[in-house]
Amino acid sequence: MWEATVDGQALTFELVGLNNQNFIMKDHQTGSWWQQVTGEAIQGPLKGSRLTLKPFDEVSFAIWKREHPDTQVLAPDDRYAEFYFGPGEKRPQDGGPFAFPTSVDGGDEVELGALVLGLKLGGRAKAYPMDVLRKQNPIADLLGGQALLLVVAEDGNSVRAFHRQVEGQRLDLYRKAESDPLRLVDAQTGSEWDFSGTALSGPLEGKQLERLPVIKDYWFDWKQFNPETSVYNAGVR
Repeated sequence: MWEATVDGQALTFELVGLNNQNFIMKDHQTGSWWQQVTGEAIQGPLKGSRLTLKPFDEVSFAIWKREHPDTQVLAPDDRYAEFYFGPGEKRPQDGGPFAFPTSVDGGDEVELGALVLGLKLGGRAKAYPMDVLRKQNPIADLLGGQALLLVVAEDGNSVRAFHRQVEGQRLDLYRKAESDPLRLVDAQTGSEWDFSGTALSGPLEGKQLERLPVIKDYWFDWKQFNPETSVYNAGVR
């Protein structure tokens, strides 16, 4: 999610096309075109400007409902029923092979169509393959000199990233065995943490890990716009 303000001017957008499988947006105020994955204006009066990436959630409804029990749900509009797809229904694009606009690189560490979690810190970019995240959950890492934590929820798909430092203390967090919903325990104080990054019990009860903005993307797209990115491998930093 991008903060839609540039130099104090609030912008509103509409979709005008696709580039490398992600949106091109046009703002109504200046007519500038913006690339979704980078938040950069690529054409128009604001060319070269960048939006600020904000932490956002891409989680299952079960997790959202658990954390926000009073939430409301937008009802489908019957006028557009033909465009909605229920659980298990195939969308038109699901029938054939994925078309990759990026050429195959023999040195690629990740399959082009693999999902990765993209993260930027301290001027460095790094991709964390989803299959690795699921196997080595949570992942504690260092990027751009900053200590971070990536956690996959019990559904295997919802992912969040945090700074793993509280009041100047760097924490090492591990998944609590057989916990459902997911719980983490830090080695330094024995405090127990949930998927929202909140300490539920222990010496740090009530403390909150700071969220980091991340992008879940296909590898071919992430590497196209982050050519200097590194890739996380289990056990390698």
